[in-house]
Amino acid sequence: MRMAREILRLYFGLHLKKRQIGRACGVAPSTVVDYVRRAEEAGIAWPLPEDLDDVALEAMLSKQSGSPKPTARPLPLMEEIHHELRKKGVTLQLLWLEYKERCPDGYQYTRFCELYHQWAKHLEVSLRQEHRAGEKMFIDFAGKGIPITDPSTGEVTEAEIFVVVLGASNYTYAEALPSQRLPFWIMAHIHAFEYFQGVTEILVPDNLKSGVTKACRYEPDLNPVYLSLAQHYSAAIIPARPNKPKDKAKAEAGVLLVTRWITGALRHHRFFSIEELNEKIRELLERLNTRKFRKLNSSRREIFETLERPYLKPLPAERYRYIDFTQPTVNIDYHVDVDKHYYSVPYQLIGKKVEAFLSADTVEIFHSNRRIVTHQRSFQKGKYTTLTEHMPKSHQKHLEWNPSRIIHWAEQTGPATARLVETILSTRPHPEQGFRSCLGILRLGKKYSQERLEAASTRAVHLGAFSYKSIKSILETGFDRMPITEQKEVMPALYHDNIRGKEYFA
Repeated sequence: MRMAREILRLYFGLHLKKRQIGRACGVAPSTVVDYVRRAEEAGIAWPLPEDLDDVALEAMLSKQSGSPKPTARPLPLMEEIHHELRKKGVTLQLLWLEYKERCPDGYQYTRFCELYHQWAKHLEVSLRQEHRAGEKMFIDFAGKGIPITDPSTGEVTEAEIFVVVLGASNYTYAEALPSQRLPFWIMAHIHAFEYFQGVTEILVPDNLKSGVTKACRYEPDLNPVYLSLAQHYSAAIIPARPNKPKDKAKAEAGVLLVTRWITGALRHHRFFSIEELNEKIRELLERLNTRKFRKLNSSRREIFETLERPYLKPLPAERYRYIDFTQPTVNIDYHVDVDKHYYSVPYQLIGKKVEAFLSADTVEIFHSNRRIVTHQRSFQKGKYTTLTEHMPKSHQKHLEWNPSRIIHWAEQTGPATARLVETILSTRPHPEQGFRSCLGILRLGKKYSQERLEAASTRAVHLGAFSYKSIKSILETGFDRMPITEQKEVMPALYHDNIRGKEYFA
C-alpha cells in the first residue's frame, strides 16, 4: 500500500505522466494505469483522508467495477501439494501440470507457486523443510537425561535419551541408553531401524565421538564401527557440520518434542532399571507419533505409513553383529595387544599403527584399509597367538630348535655329548633356556673336531660339569687329551646343627 499511496500522490498530486510514475516507483506503466483506474472507480480523491489506513485503502482499491466474473478460479489443495513434494521426483511444475489438467481455468504456474509458498510460510519450521521420503534420518541425544536408581545400592545414574527423526514424516523414535558409548550407540541404531522396519538412504548424526572420530566441516573421520554398520544397512553417513544446528533441525525439533512429551512427562516417576524406563518411553512414544499436527489434519504415524515407509530400504536378512574396534601399534615382537591378548602380524609392520576388529570369535587386523590377517579370538589374558609366516627367517629357524632335535644332533657326535646335552636341557626350568648353551657346545665340535668334543663331554659328564663354559675350558686347556682318573676324592661328612641330614627327609 505504500507504493499505491506513492502512485496516487504522483498522479493526482503532482500530475506526472504514467511512464514517469512507473520509472519513479520501479513498476510497469500498466501497473500505474491499473491503480489509477481502480482509484477513479472507487472515487478516491487526493489528498487521502488522514484516517484512511492501509486496510481500508486496499479494500477500496480491490473493488471491481462492472459485472462480477461468473466463476472463481479453483484454489490448489495446498496440504496435498505439500505432501506430494516430499516424494522422489515430484516438483511444483509437475503438480501444476496435474492441477491444470483437473482445472483448465486454474492459476498459471507463477501464481500457483506464489500461492503455495505463501501457504507454506504459516507452517512450523520443522515441517516447512522439504525432505524427500526415505532420504534422511536425523540422529541425536536429548540434552537432559532421566535418573535411574540402583535398587541395591541406591546410587543414582542418568540415562541418555537417544532420538531419531525421519526427514519427510517426522516419525520419531526414542530409547534410553546407559551411556553414549559406542556399543550402546550401535545397538540403538539397530533398534531404530527395526522400529521403522527400514532404513533411509542417509544417516545424519551429530559429531559425537561414537559416530565421528574427528569432526571436520568438509571431510569428517567416521568411526570405523559406525561406518561398518552403515555399510551393512546400505546407508551413507553425512554428519552435521560442527556448530551448524540447522543441518539437523529435524533432530533438534525431535529432541525438543521428546523432552516435552516424554522426559517432562516422566519427571515425577522413579525408575530402577533401563528396561523399566524404556517400557514407559515406548508408551509415550506411541502417543507422540499418533498425535495430530495442529496445522495438518494427520499424525506422524499416518504420514509415515502413507508417505515415507514405502520408500525406506528393506532391512537385510541378518541383523548387524556388533564388532569392537581398536587401533593398536605393532610392538617390537611383531604382536599387537588386543583385549590383553597378543596376536601376531607380519614383522615388517613393527612400529606401524593397525586397525583391529573384534567379533565374538575372530580378530581381523587391517593396515592401510587392507586385511592383513584373521586370527581365531582368544580370551586368555597375557597369552600369544603367533603365525610362523609372520616371523623373520631367523626366528623361524629358532622354532626348529626343540629338545629332541638338539639331542639327535648331539648323538651324531657321540653318546657322551648326547648325555651332556640331555642333562643340560632337563635341568633348566624351561628347555628353551638350554637351547643356546647346547648349540654353543655343538659348534665347538666344528672348531676342535667331533672327536675332541666327545672326549671333552666324557670328562665333563664324569666331573658333573654340565655347562658350555666347562666344555670350552676343557678344550682350550687340552684336558680332553688327558686320561680320566677313576679315583675320586671323597670329602668328609659335615656335621652341624643347621644341617638336617637324610633322616629329616625320611
